[in-house]
Amino acid sequence: MSGQSCLTANDWICGEYVRSRSQELTDATVQHVWITAISVVLGLLIAFPLALLARGRAGRRSRLAGPILGLTTVLYTVPSLAMFSLLLPLFGLSAAVVVTGLVLYSLTVLVRNILAGLEAVPAEAREAAQGMGYGPARLLWEVELPLALPALLAGVRIATVSTVALTTVGAIVGYGGLGTLIVDGLDSLFKAQVLTASVICVLLAVVADLLLLWLQRALTPWTRVRTPRIRTGRTAAARSGRAARIAKVG
Repeated sequence: MSGQSCLTANDWICGEYVRSRSQELTDATVQHVWITAISVVLGLLIAFPLALLARGRAGRRSRLAGPILGLTTVLYTVPSLAMFSLLLPLFGLSAAVVVTGLVLYSLTVLVRNILAGLEAVPAEAREAAQGMGYGPARLLWEVELPLALPALLAGVRIATVSTVALTTVGAIVGYGGLGTLIVDGLDSLFKAQVLTASVICVLLAVVADLLLLWLQRALTPWTRVRTPRIRTGRTAAARSGRAARIAKVG
């Protein structure tokens, strides 16, 4: 039937669905964003002191490095459905189940990246700061942490994108953001809902990654060193010309 609407035909792509369910899509997207954001922020607040404990002093990893890295790795291997199910007795059917599970998953990436960034700080920079009278706290916040920012922010980007994806699993407890719409759409074979929620979820991951990439580039301008090719070529030509004139005079 030519006049049949896309909702009635249950098409995958349906503008009418987006118009009629705009509030539902907005609410699910907002829930998805705040669950992702709070999970990554809490994960970063927990991962930072853990990375400091694992680093130890004098550029050597402490005895706690092995247990910390091992525990965070084991946590990441737990399937998401099992993780959320194990947390249910503690938090009940609430958003805390999803947030706690996502925080635990983010620790693997965040701890390792923060630790790698701190360990990559040149020893000369530490020695110079200590020679200027920097104490441990000032050395960390004013020297080591700024130099470790590229690795730290790279870890935040990875953790954020993976958290956007894992948040959808929270649909099993009713706090999955767009994942709830995807699961409901699959149960009812509502094609437009499944596709639209999935596309928005992908867009969230892409936008979050681009925003964090912009933040990383803005906070670490020293990582964007460009080679002045044209100027270098002209300089080389000028040097060759001067050499030729000197040889001719000689």
